[in-house]
Amino acid sequence: MPSDHINHRLRRAHQRANAVFQDAIGDSALTATQWSVLVTLSQQGSLSQNQLGRFTSMDPATTQGVIVRLAERTLVERRPDLRDRRRTCVTLTAQGQALVQRLLPNAVEAHARILSPLTPDEQAQFLGLLARLA
Repeated sequence: MPSDHINHRLRRAHQRANAVFQDAIGDSALTATQWSVLVTLSQQGSLSQNQLGRFTSMDPATTQGVIVRLAERTLVERRPDLRDRRRTCVTLTAQGQALVQRLLPNAVEAHARILSPLTPDEQAQFLGLLARLA
């Protein structure tokens, strides 16, 4: 039956996770993908577009599109890398850092709500299994 196929199950879980994220995050214009970029920059500091894509597991075209949308909101800024002008560095702005700090509790709540149907042991096992698949 199609509903038992792994792609179907993963797609449904992804849809649910995105819906919970959107409900909990507190910024209707912010996607889960954009959030991952903001949090990564908050934790890692300035990164090249390529590094950012690797850290967030995004292809170059997706990375560029996300960065453009975040730059339009003045949450990140792009500058040529001073050591290698062929590269573009992406940095979180003060506004972006403030947004991350303000929404971090909401993201933690979203994480807990997404995993809430599972026991704590199941949550750990599930996240471990997902890490092995990814």
